[in-house]
Amino acid sequence: MAAAVGGVRVAVALLMCVLGGQALDLLRATATSGSPPSPPRVHCWCSSFPNTTVCSWPEPSHSPPTHYVASYSERHQQSVIKQCQLIQPGSSSSFMIPESSSSSEQMWFCFLPNLKLLTDYIINVTAVSPGGSSSYLSSFMLEEIVKPDPPVDVRVSPRGTRNLLVEWSPPPSWANLDILPLKYQILYQWENRGTPKSVNLGPFESTKVELKGLIPGRPYIFQVCAKELLGLGRCSDWSSPVKITIPRAKV
Repeated sequence: MAAAVGGVRVAVALLMCVLGGQALDLLRATATSGSPPSPPRVHCWCSSFPNTTVCSWPEPSHSPPTHYVASYSERHQQSVIKQCQLIQPGSSSSFMIPESSSSSEQMWFCFLPNLKLLTDYIINVTAVSPGGSSSYLSSFMLEEIVKPDPPVDVRVSPRGTRNLLVEWSPPPSWANLDILPLKYQILYQWENRGTPKSVNLGPFESTKVELKGLIPGRPYIFQVCAKELLGLGRCSDWSSPVKITIPRAKV
């Protein structure tokens, strides 16, 4: 609780620095301008360990105009507060939006550069509207939030009458593949008399695998996910599905 209160105080101080008198006017309006906004629903991940860390949250629909202040600090150096580079929905940016952020909602993004390994960080995102303010406060270590973007260029081709060769390419955003390799899992699915079936295979350290003993004439759907080789963080989202049917042998 003390950490949360301290985080809110820090957020208010940052609001004063960034928005000046406008922030003060917004905070003073709490009693007369309705309810404060809901706390942002923030999700943070590292799509290219250890270089690219991003936090994102959706823009609330049907809400008053909202300002955001996003900051972060090392847990043991909370007096040294850094601000995120904020990218608002629909704006152009020199940053490449990670593929893991794909969403039908309008999203805000916050980029955290040059984070250290084995370091506990605190992220604070405060939403301010004419009705008041609310904050999201959480801690993380870089190693805990590793999540690569999905593999790309998934290809499936027949090998004989019952085998398929599945190939793919690593996510282009993973910049240190030689130093920090990835491992992969394959998910393939089919229907048997209207009942969905699936098999999850792996991990594989190569970017191709031959699957044997499949059934000719049956349509299969293949997807691949990527994870840091030592198991840090989580597997990526699944790649775009690829559908193929093994040809039946000609009589």
